[in-house]
Amino acid sequence: MPAASPRPDRPRIGLSACYFHPDPQRRAAPTKTLQWIEESTAHWVMAGGALPVVVPAAQGDTFRGDVAAEDYADWLDGLVLHGGADLWPGTYGEEPLQPQWAGDRLRDRYELALVRAFVAAGKPVFGICRGLQLLNAAHGGTLWQDLPTQRPGVAHRDPARYDLHQHGVQVLPGSRLARLLGAGTHRVNSIHHQGIKDLAPDFVVEAVAEDGLPEAIRHVGQAWIAGVQWHPELHAAPLGTVDDLPVLHDFLDAARAARR
Repeated sequence: MPAASPRPDRPRIGLSACYFHPDPQRRAAPTKTLQWIEESTAHWVMAGGALPVVVPAAQGDTFRGDVAAEDYADWLDGLVLHGGADLWPGTYGEEPLQPQWAGDRLRDRYELALVRAFVAAGKPVFGICRGLQLLNAAHGGTLWQDLPTQRPGVAHRDPARYDLHQHGVQVLPGSRLARLLGAGTHRVNSIHHQGIKDLAPDFVVEAVAEDGLPEAIRHVGQAWIAGVQWHPELHAAPLGTVDDLPVLHDFLDAARAARR
């Protein structure tokens, strides 16, 4: 019996990859650059009935041919930017304050190219954690390189608890996010030590943490660009965190509209 064909209405959503750079201490392929995704992020996209597609970087010593970010932007219906490593401070015009905050310059270059291509193609872009920070930096904003030392307040990361660490966020009245989740206080996970310092032009803040740090942003122009500082793909009902599925479906509706 032949396999059923994929439903034509399923959006194809690109996932930016995370990087493992060559590391002689790593047991698996220590001399190779590895690009990978978190299973939970793919499953979050699939929860909305969409088809996640990993978009590899068109850069590096082994790259050949003429495939570019624009080809993926033409073919796919939207882009989700993963969480992960810090941004390189040079991406937003600063020098690293500490060596451990130097970030991943190569990943920044790769994801910046993706954002430019998808926005130019009129496709929606959604950023998760690092993804929100990348979107802010890509459009002229800046980051705090280390919240505990530069902007002490709410504990935004607890390595021992990881995604079980939570705090409240205030979803601002009148925002699109308020229409999706409801205005007021919601519980979210929090796994980051960096955050938005200067908001990029043409963006608005849609949610803030208890210490005022931006936790959700959205572009106010024609382009559909949004992001959250928390990890919706790691939310689960028993944890008592907000149900993020309305945010996912809003993004996927934009992806379907972009296809049409």
